[in-house]
Amino acid sequence: MPQISIPPEVGRTLYLLAKISGATRILELGTLGGYSTICLARALPSTGKCFTIELNAEHARFANNLDEQVTVIVGDASKQLEILAQSGERFDFFFIDADKPNFDHYLEKAISLAAPNAVIAMDNLLYFGDSVLDETNDNPILAKLRQVNQTLAQDPRIESMLLPIGDELGIAKVKSV
Repeated sequence: MPQISIPPEVGRTLYLLAKISGATRILELGTLGGYSTICLARALPSTGKCFTIELNAEHARFANNLDEQVTVIVGDASKQLEILAQSGERFDFFFIDADKPNFDHYLEKAISLAAPNAVIAMDNLLYFGDSVLDETNDNPILAKLRQVNQTLAQDPRIESMLLPIGDELGIAKVKSV
């Protein structure tokens, strides 16, 4: 398994954000070994549920036995998000830590699947450090992250901030309609 799990301070922050927000339905994109999933699931009340989407079947198998409150969905996150949207699912907390080139799409889908006042957390928003801020760097991943950071800062549907932990953790609250 790759050593790319979130650091402990991000895990603790996710736990506290989910707990403080009163989350009862959590959706995570990018499970890996399940460390962030455990942090999120521990914040749930006994009736809560955490869904986590993982592309890699081997990683999903590792995380599949985490907790009865956790449902691991194996597959492409974009396709799984469409299925969730078509079935009318709503979530009050999201953690996005999947493939960076699709972060803009994942953010948009999270907003569309959000219950009123949902919280969206996104990891690695300053992936590769200050390189993300260099607009002359045309690396496609960095360009996508710049776009996501711009959306977080300017989208009128959300209120957001960046927390300087890990590779920057973006936190947004979806405004109630």
